Amino acid sequence: MDWSVIKLAVPILGVGLLATLKVCFAAIFFGMLLGVVLGFGALSRLRAVRFAVLAYVDFVRGTPLLVQIFLVYFALPVIGVNFDEYWAGVTALSLNAAGFICEIMRSGMQSIDRGQIEAAQSIGMRHRQVVLHVLFPQAWRRIVPPLTNELISLVKGSAMLSAISVYELTHAGQEIIATYFAPFEIFLMIALYYYALISLLAWLSRYLERRLPQY
Repeated sequence: MDWSVIKLAVPILGVGLLATLKVCFAAIFFGMLLGVVLGFGALSRLRAVRFAVLAYVDFVRGTPLLVQIFLVYFALPVIGVNFDEYWAGVTALSLNAAGFICEIMRSGMQSIDRGQIEAAQSIGMRHRQVVLHVLFPQAWRRIVPPLTNELISLVKGSAMLSAISVYELTHAGQEIIATYFAPFEIFLMIALYYYALISLLAWLSRYLERRLPQY
């Protein structure tokens, strides 16, 4: 173990970790917004809307994240849509997360007992009102754990953004390795940084799950 390299790498990887958090929380914010919209679309009574949402979700779940990153960064400029490295990374992660969040929302709301839907309809509530005021509030407790798992997957997937030169934790480590040729020490430290972050997110998930009201 080259402790001098490790000592040098600690603050640099710390900056890389902060960059990872910046990318991931921006991606989860936009991914949540789009995912919630798609989740409601998946429960729409319009067959065309449900089909479009299903097609999007199937594409996201059926293709590798790295390919999606390359599509955003390399393919979209061909049709005139250009992003720099950072926003290409955020966009790719957001679009990927939205597909999974959509499925989490849909399955969470559909898991609510059918009798509650029928009771709401019996007092004259429309389909949209049932979804917004009956299914959505009750589904939150069931949705939070898989949502946190999606955030964890997104954090780990953000390492792939180094392939398009986004500055984040893995890319910061690669720059250190290129300079000091210490792959064992640096990749071990990168793994420990990710492990600490993901352990914190897992703890947060358990905390939120205990704090949410039960129905």
